[in-house]
Amino acid sequence: MVASLVYSVVKRVRPVKAWVTRRVSMRAVLGWHMYAGLLGAILGLLHTGHKFDSPLGVALTAAMLVVVLSGYVGRHLMKQIALDVNEKKELLTRLESVYRQTAGDLAAHPEQAALVRPWSGFWGRLAAAVSHLFPRTAPAPHPASVRALELAESMADLEYAIKTDETFRWWFGFWLRVHVVASVLMYALLALHVWADIHYGLRWFA
Repeated sequence: MVASLVYSVVKRVRPVKAWVTRRVSMRAVLGWHMYAGLLGAILGLLHTGHKFDSPLGVALTAAMLVVVLSGYVGRHLMKQIALDVNEKKELLTRLESVYRQTAGDLAAHPEQAALVRPWSGFWGRLAAAVSHLFPRTAPAPHPASVRALELAESMADLEYAIKTDETFRWWFGFWLRVHVVASVLMYALLALHVWADIHYGLRWFA
């Protein structure tokens, strides 16, 4: 657990960071931080012996688990959400490019663009969805109009998905604060735990 503090020192103390980064990358230091913290948590759970008779021990174990979980959220879940958002934005950019080209084709043929208007809006799209179940009774629109509607639906779905992911990122943006506060609390409880063991458990040696 003490070894896991190396990353916090390197990250926040500039002279130490300059000296360390000349030899190893911050990514390697972060990996040390993660694995040392995970190993410390495993050893901490083994140290409890599955006995939670002490309120201090229970509080320390709970704080330790919050630190591990918040670190996992920040390292893996937030990274995955960010990658998903970037991929969706790239796909949305490509769809917008194809949509502009399709809209240009429809603008050049007003009679074809008129085929799209009955299917616009909520009720129009609902009617279009129902009409696909009965292809013989539905008019056969121009392929460009079909492509425009499909592109519009795909773009709307992507925009909604991106907005949802951004909302998750905003909520999970508190992970670092939770991680830092929980870490400070955990180390304070750890110091108190060590002091209690020495004071009540080892002083009889004297």
